[in-house]
Amino acid sequence: MSKTRLLAIDQGTTSSRAILFDASLNVMSFAQEEFPQHFPQSGWVEHDPEDIWSSTAAMCRQAIERDHASSSDIAAIGITNQRETTIVWDKATGRAIYNAIVWQDRRTADYCRELKNAGHEPMVTEKTGLLLDPYFSATKLKWILDNIYGARARAAKGELLFGTVDSFLIWHLTGGKSHVTDATNAARTMLYDIRKGCWSSTICNLLDIPMQMLPEVKDSAAEFGVTRADLFGSEIPILGVAGDQQAATIGQACFEPGMIKSTYGTGCFVLINTGDVPVYSKHRLLTTIAYQLDGKPIYALEGSIFIAGAVVQWLRDGLKIIRNADETQGLAETADETENVILVPAFTGLGAPYWNAECRGAMFGITRNTGPAEIAKAALNSVAFQTHDLIEAIAEDWTDSDLSVLRVDGGMTKSDWTMQALADQLSIPIDRPENTETTALGAAYLAGLRAGLCPPPEEFSRQWALETRFTPKISAEVAATRHAEWKRAVQSLIS
Repeated sequence: MSKTRLLAIDQGTTSSRAILFDASLNVMSFAQEEFPQHFPQSGWVEHDPEDIWSSTAAMCRQAIERDHASSSDIAAIGITNQRETTIVWDKATGRAIYNAIVWQDRRTADYCRELKNAGHEPMVTEKTGLLLDPYFSATKLKWILDNIYGARARAAKGELLFGTVDSFLIWHLTGGKSHVTDATNAARTMLYDIRKGCWSSTICNLLDIPMQMLPEVKDSAAEFGVTRADLFGSEIPILGVAGDQQAATIGQACFEPGMIKSTYGTGCFVLINTGDVPVYSKHRLLTTIAYQLDGKPIYALEGSIFIAGAVVQWLRDGLKIIRNADETQGLAETADETENVILVPAFTGLGAPYWNAECRGAMFGITRNTGPAEIAKAALNSVAFQTHDLIEAIAEDWTDSDLSVLRVDGGMTKSDWTMQALADQLSIPIDRPENTETTALGAAYLAGLRAGLCPPPEEFSRQWALETRFTPKISAEVAATRHAEWKRAVQSLIS
């Protein structure tokens, strides 16, 4: 079995996963563990960085054991991660000085508004492709430096490091030898100039962020370091890194301009490949880096929805009307067809194309007959409606878009009911691939590409295989009427 395995680390918002692939990118073993979410105040979302690290290391060991493999069988590690989540740690000890501030966190909304009112957003967007929003890492990092005693002085002395989750994991995997990230993760910090390919001193100065904290930025397939020998039995090179949505774009083989994918995890993220020139949105979508190989960035337009799979978690953990996610589809199927309940799950504000950090969720159209089934149906439909918002914006932003089909992946795509609702609402076919673990697949492919085990992108594209195509069962007119009702509900919250 020598050197025929690729280990993908998929560190997500609610769980850490490790998947072992063979050289042909078939899944050989899988391990996953959820970890606690912390909500210290309304709109605040945190993780304990030690939970992130310990669960990741444990799942890697478990995946290796389940395949009856050893570290000597693994050619390379690829890492994909929840993006924007911000960690600051001690350069000497690796201990975080504060909890990880998660991408969903809205604590810096007021500060972002101050920056907008001061006229800084056009400059930030021109350099980073992003909007001034608490979603991104930069203002989270500033908050830690401003609010943790002594942090800014220590950072200025070079004693503290900043990174997104990939950087934090690599630092620990390599025993502190590598402080690095890739271009896709750097592009989500709101500190990285996506045209020049470097950290922006202008933005760092604006936010008073010491640049020595920042990691070195590499290609998505590159040498990021080697693991400590004591972690898994021997050293393993880390050769691939990409933020989760970019990794899914790679896993879905969206290598040609105009190709589009949508991932349904905690949130929902639609990315369309726009080629080697960044396209700037007129509808508040994000311009970002899809991947970077051989020093050449490929850009994308992205629409981000904060709450997708998380709405099902809310049904389970908040309302307690289901015990596990699989029950949601069965409930939705039994809902009263005459009920027209609309749920806007703005639990932490609304993402694209609205970008409203202050509004909160609401339910419309409830009657005495509204029960768990109708609420479950409204929850699943909310994902389709939000996706429609994004697809509509993309079509208006980039006329070269091929919106004849949407490739989907992520946990929610296992629900046939949800995928059919998506096809009905978008009035286009929805393609679910045979391998829906596309995020981990993308990370494994990047590592395998660098290790020489995987073929170039054009050949990898030919391996993409369709499992199920969902085609619309309602007319475009009916879909448009339902979407208009959704938009009226949203407008009532943000107006």
